[in-house]
Amino acid sequence: MSTTTRSRSATSPSTSGPVGTRRRRGGQAVFYVLLVFFALLYTYPFVIQLVTAFKTNPDATNNALSLVPDPVTTDAWVRLFDSDYPTWFLNSTIVTLCVTAGRVFFCSLAGYALARLRFTGRGALFTGLLAILAVPGIVLLIPKFLVLNYLGIYNTYPALFVPLMVDAAGIFIMKQFFETIPVSVEEAARIDGASVFRTFWSVVLPMARPALITITILSFQGSWNELGHFIIATNDPGLYTLTRGVAGFTTGGLGSGNQYPISMAAALLMTIPTALVFIVFQRYFTQGANAGAEKG
Repeated sequence: MSTTTRSRSATSPSTSGPVGTRRRRGGQAVFYVLLVFFALLYTYPFVIQLVTAFKTNPDATNNALSLVPDPVTTDAWVRLFDSDYPTWFLNSTIVTLCVTAGRVFFCSLAGYALARLRFTGRGALFTGLLAILAVPGIVLLIPKFLVLNYLGIYNTYPALFVPLMVDAAGIFIMKQFFETIPVSVEEAARIDGASVFRTFWSVVLPMARPALITITILSFQGSWNELGHFIIATNDPGLYTLTRGVAGFTTGGLGSGNQYPISMAAALLMTIPTALVFIVFQRYFTQGANAGAEKG
């Protein structure tokens, strides 16, 4: 009797046959419609940004959400490159490359030390590192300004990138990853006569590629989009970065009006480098996330 019941339930019309197939297809259709809706909702601001960059200032003000410029003009782009935008772009590139290289090197060194080296106060140091992660960055802006002024590097290039070359989150990520690497690998290197730094540089660091790629992406995007630190690091227009300079457009830095077209054109160009970095390293980034999940 029970066998007959299970057989009937297994061939129930609600889960198999034309009715069940239609229900599954209907559910999938609703799911894909929702995905398309949220995708369009997410990309709509980027489309508005692109279209606005080819509008006139009155058209952008009166028809902010219109997807058709009336008239189409490249005046915003001409004015953009006639401004200090190329200088800001160069400054952002230099600062971002220095910060990214510094974070990858110093965060990996600090992470390896916390993960492998045994020294007095290591636990307290790691606890302090976790405490730093809980402090909002804006709280540290005034102390950063005082330190930069005290060291005499305010309004200089080093003031833009030196304080950003080490990041608590980066150290934490590298430490956690290094702890997943077997100690036996390092012991074999030391038996062959390798020093601690040689073991770190030649053996352990190449194995940490997923974590290094993650740090590279986060450091590049974070430093490229940084604003708060650059505000307190300099007031010299020649040292402005993109975020600092473009912020002036919205306050009428190029004259009267809201400057929507030129602001959107500047922001559009700003997104290209970070998008390219993410596209190039996306495969390694997802591989690192999957490896971390499997090891966890």
